[in-house]
Amino acid sequence: MVLCSYFSISQEVIDQVVAVVGNEIILKSDVENQYIQIMSQGYNPDESDLKCDVLEELMFQKLLYLQAIADSIVVTDKEVDTELDRRLGVFVNQLGSEKKLEEFYGKSISEIRSDFRGIIKEQLLTQKVQTSLTADVKVTPSEVKAFFEAIPVDSLPMVEAYYELSEIVISPVIGKEEKDATIAKLNGIRDRIIAGESFATMAILYSEDPGSATNGGELGFVSRTDLVPEFASVAFNLTSTDEVSRVVETEYGFHIIQLIEKKGNMMNFRHILINPIVSIEQVQIAENKALEVYNLIITDSITFDEAVKTYSDGDSKFNNGKVMNPYYGNSKLSDDFIDPYTRKAISGFKSGDFSKPFLAATSKGTKVMKIVRLDTKVDNHVANLKDDYQEIQQFALQKESQRVTEKWINTKLESTYIKIDPSYSNCDFKFGNWYKK
Repeated sequence: MVLCSYFSISQEVIDQVVAVVGNEIILKSDVENQYIQIMSQGYNPDESDLKCDVLEELMFQKLLYLQAIADSIVVTDKEVDTELDRRLGVFVNQLGSEKKLEEFYGKSISEIRSDFRGIIKEQLLTQKVQTSLTADVKVTPSEVKAFFEAIPVDSLPMVEAYYELSEIVISPVIGKEEKDATIAKLNGIRDRIIAGESFATMAILYSEDPGSATNGGELGFVSRTDLVPEFASVAFNLTSTDEVSRVVETEYGFHIIQLIEKKGNMMNFRHILINPIVSIEQVQIAENKALEVYNLIITDSITFDEAVKTYSDGDSKFNNGKVMNPYYGNSKLSDDFIDPYTRKAISGFKSGDFSKPFLAATSKGTKVMKIVRLDTKVDNHVANLKDDYQEIQQFALQKESQRVTEKWINTKLESTYIKIDPSYSNCDFKFGNWYKK
C-alpha cells in the first residue's frame, strides 16, 4: 500500500470531506489529486476502482499517522528540511527552474515550502510506523517451500529471461585539461551555493552519483573509515553546516561536500560528484590496451579470469569480474539491467563466449572499454524452487508482510472511529474492514 507516498503537482478540486479516520479528515481533493497524478503516469484502470484504492490508501496513511502520534514518534526539523529539499529539487528539475515552479503555484519558494512542510512531516511519521510494522517479518526455507507449493500449477509465475556476465574494464586516463574543466564547473556550483542556492537542489540537478543525487546528495551517517581517505580528510574537517568544501578528487571523480549533522564520531554529509569528460585520444589508448588483452586471451596466453585480476579496473574486478545487479544485489541481469552496448556485444552468444573490446559507459556515464563474457543465459521459464528460490522468497516475504499489515489495520479499526461518505459506498476495499458496523 504505497500509492500516496509523495506530494504531487496538483490541480484545484472543489472540496468536501469524504472520510474521517479518528480525528483526521480526508478531502475529496486529496483523492482527486492522487487519482490525477496516477492517471498522468499512464495507468488506465477502472476510474471508480482506482479512486477506491486511493481512498483506502489515504485512510491507511491516517491510521499510521494516528499511531505515530500515540507512540510519540519524532521527526526532526532537519529530516523534514532534507526531504523537502529533495522533493522540491525534483519538481524544479521537472519544470526547469525555481522561477517556473513559483509561477506554477503562484507562490514564492518559501511559501511553497511552508505549504508542504506539514504534508512532509506527516508522511515521514507514517513511513516510520509502516517500516516498524514489518521490520521483524521473516520467512524460513520451509515457509518459502510451502508458499510455492500452495500456488496452483496453472498460476505459477513466469520468470523473465536473465543473463550472468563477467567483464574486463579498461578505463581511459583523464587528462589535465578535462580535470581543470570539471574543477571549474564544480567551483561555479560552489559559488552559487555560497550565494544562497540550495546544496540539495544543486545535487539533484548536477551530481553524477546515482546513489545520492536523488536524495539531495545526502550520504547518511558515516564514520571516517566508511569513506575513501581523500574524501574523509576533507569532509571530517568541516565544522559548520554553512560551509562548502573545496573541490576534492577521489577515485570516483571530483566532489564538493557539505556537513549536515554530527553525532559523536559519525557525520552526515551531502556531496556533489562530477566526472570529467574523457578525450578521444585517451579513449583510443584504452582501446589499444583492451585489444592487447583480448589477443592475450584468444591466444591462450592468459585466461579471462586472470585477465580480470591483472588488467581490469572496473568495480566488478572485486567480484572477480562478475557483473552485479544493482537493484537486487545478485548476478542475475534481465535485459533492463544490461546497457545497449553490452546487449549488442553478446547478441547470439552461448555460455562461455566472450566479446571483442567495445566502447561502453559505466552507470556514472564514464566511457570505458569492455570485454564481456556470457557466463549463463536463462530463457523465460515457469518459476521453480531450484533456479528461482530468491525470487520466490521475496514473493513469500511480500505476502507475509501484507498479512501482518492487514492484521494491524483490522485491529486498529476495532478501536478507531471511521466515517466514509456515501459516494464511496460501493467500494470493495482490499486491505481492511473499513465498513465496520
